[in-house]
Amino acid sequence: MKKVLSLLLVVAMLAGSIALFASCKKQEKVITVGYTVFEPMNYPDENGKLVGFDTELAEKVFGAMGYKVIFKEIKWENKYTDLASGTIDCIWNGFTANCADDDNVQRSEKVDFSYNYMMNRQVVVVKADSGIATAADLAGKVGVAEAGSAGQEFAESFEGTANIKQALKQTDALLEVNTGSADFAVVDTQLAESYCGKGDYAGLTIVSALSGDVEYYAIGFKKGSDLTAKVNEQLEKLGADGTITELAKKYGVELTAIIDFADQKK
Repeated sequence: MKKVLSLLLVVAMLAGSIALFASCKKQEKVITVGYTVFEPMNYPDENGKLVGFDTELAEKVFGAMGYKVIFKEIKWENKYTDLASGTIDCIWNGFTANCADDDNVQRSEKVDFSYNYMMNRQVVVVKADSGIATAADLAGKVGVAEAGSAGQEFAESFEGTANIKQALKQTDALLEVNTGSADFAVVDTQLAESYCGKGDYAGLTIVSALSGDVEYYAIGFKKGSDLTAKVNEQLEKLGADGTITELAKKYGVELTAIIDFADQKK
């Protein structure tokens, strides 16, 4: 009889443990971050692991909030649809906050933005021997930019540049210039500086005279999301304790990363 009772007790304990484990797993908080491949913000390293300034900062911010972070690669032109449908919970990928889209609607009217955490500019990239040095030199040339990006808007702003192709990713835009499929590309300066003049892209250069105005990166959430304020709180903490500075130095963006958010408080 004692053996039977002992066995029943063991079974009960196992069942309780399983139920507790299942309950913990059920309560695990998961957040999905939408991104595109964009060095130095989000990109795979030599082992295929996703790294980058945005990647690590997202992991630290959401980790402190108790979330397990899942990164989902998206098509940039579908970012709003993916966010609205719940396919992703936020857009964290060098997302320019202070600009409008092709429909002339400001992005801030479509999503809730976190604090600005990095400065950026749109730049024109060409082959070093292209002879392109001024805006006038772009007339009649074939340009390329990521579809739905601030780069596309900037590319289309040059007079006489009617031939602007749309690429799925900024890296694809650079590749088109590198292979001769396009005469110039408009991309974020963070990306351009990571590629131009290096490795397979040694023949590409940035036309500094054609840089755009200062832009700011921020994280995009659904309108009315309670995550925005919580993420802002974490950004303040990570800016104050030196974490953002450390990550910025690691990925070579220490001159453009923002660490003091006091003037952005509402």
